[in-house]
Amino acid sequence: MDFRKASINCGKINGVDGSSYSMETETLKKDDDLTIYTELEPFVNHSVYANIVATLSAAGCVFAEDEARLLISAARTPAELTVMMERRAAGLPLEHAIGWAEFCGIRIEVDQGVFVPRRRTELLVRQAATLAMPGDVLVDLCCGTGAVGYAVAKVLEDFELYAVDIDPAAVRCARRNITCIGGHVYEGDLYEPLPATLQGQVNILVANAPYVPTGVIGLLPQEARIYEARVALDGGTDGLDIQRRVAAAAALWLAPGGHLLVETSERQALKTFEIFAQNGLITQMEHYEELDATVVIGTRAQE
Repeated sequence: MDFRKASINCGKINGVDGSSYSMETETLKKDDDLTIYTELEPFVNHSVYANIVATLSAAGCVFAEDEARLLISAARTPAELTVMMERRAAGLPLEHAIGWAEFCGIRIEVDQGVFVPRRRTELLVRQAATLAMPGDVLVDLCCGTGAVGYAVAKVLEDFELYAVDIDPAAVRCARRNITCIGGHVYEGDLYEPLPATLQGQVNILVANAPYVPTGVIGLLPQEARIYEARVALDGGTDGLDIQRRVAAAAALWLAPGGHLLVETSERQALKTFEIFAQNGLITQMEHYEELDATVVIGTRAQE
């Protein structure tokens, strides 16, 4: 069966930094409903399929038919399908309901409560992949599921990958995603748990650090506000507290010519740029309108 992309846009809340995101979810092409459900799972009949669509639609799911197909394809038993449907209808993010998200062409496992990788973060991956070279040492701070580090490493034949997150649930999830490709995952606060031997050796340092200002967390869509860990969202008063800490220590960990890349909002980008420059990094900025994505890149000077 053919596949297509359905973009689920959770919307912008009053232009708040970090409150708008778009998730691109792998879903099945809309063929005739009479054949789709039977091709997906033998325990699903037309009545079951129609009931799922109706339930999701009543709960406000805009792409109810697409989501119903994903739920059906992910479920292994009728009982599991019912649980998934009920959780999604109650507001659980689709990725948490089915247990995975599609990101940069990779299926990433996502546990409940863990930050769901956003499509806008693909720009961060693209920029890092452009700068990365085979044999590079990659570090993914605030790694969440490990999606960014995994996607960057995927373009290299040879690499060392280290990922860190302060959230134990995210660390467990990241270990399942990236240890299979030889990555190492640590639990702790930013650089603290990394091996000291990496100081001055990191070629690519990516940090999708939280950048939503504390005061507007309550304006985020329900999927983020209720179902994702606050530590993955809250960037402090102006949203840049974690970025400041990452930039302040970056020169200690980067190799000469190494690069620090962070995602930020277009509104915050100039301040992030200044933070990088104040910490001695050669700084540039990239913005991609289609994804509403902005990345600031800081490079340690060659010695």
